Amino acid sequence: MQWRNSTFRYGLISVSLHWLVAIAVFGLFALGFWMVGLSYYSSWYQTAPNIHKSIGILLFMVMLARLLWRLASPPPPALAEHGRLTRVASKLGHGFLYLGLFVLMTSGYLISTADGRGISVFGWFEVPASVTSLPNQGDVAGLVHEYLAWAIVIFAVLHGLAALKHHFIDRDRTLLRIFGR
Repeated sequence: MQWRNSTFRYGLISVSLHWLVAIAVFGLFALGFWMVGLSYYSSWYQTAPNIHKSIGILLFMVMLARLLWRLASPPPPALAEHGRLTRVASKLGHGFLYLGLFVLMTSGYLISTADGRGISVFGWFEVPASVTSLPNQGDVAGLVHEYLAWAIVIFAVLHGLAALKHHFIDRDRTLLRIFGR
């Protein structure tokens, strides 16, 4: 498999970034869903949010790298058999996923830094709290974070189902290309 994208398939870097982001998004969703139900006396009450924040910051960095890589190595064009509606839906869907993930991570940052404290990323480095004075910052960002997380996960499932539809019903190469084939 080549490193860069070609006109026929995604390259190793794009494939790796795609699946890394997918695993991180679903993992963070599961962790977030689980941790909001923790009681104050749970041994995970502090640990789970710290893990969630740390992975979220690393995901932000991976998404920036993914965006830069997309500019450096553009994705392959749509398959010739895809109609106009499929092409437009694909562009809008991918746009929603990219924009939605950046808004989701920004809202997580705003929740975590609303009290003026930075975010320690696994003790390796700290992201400072640079925005702390928005009205009801933690509450508003929390609502955005919760609803957008659900929207992104539901949309990502639909995205996966669409890829399976292309593979099993349309019998085209859409799904194979994201595996680098």
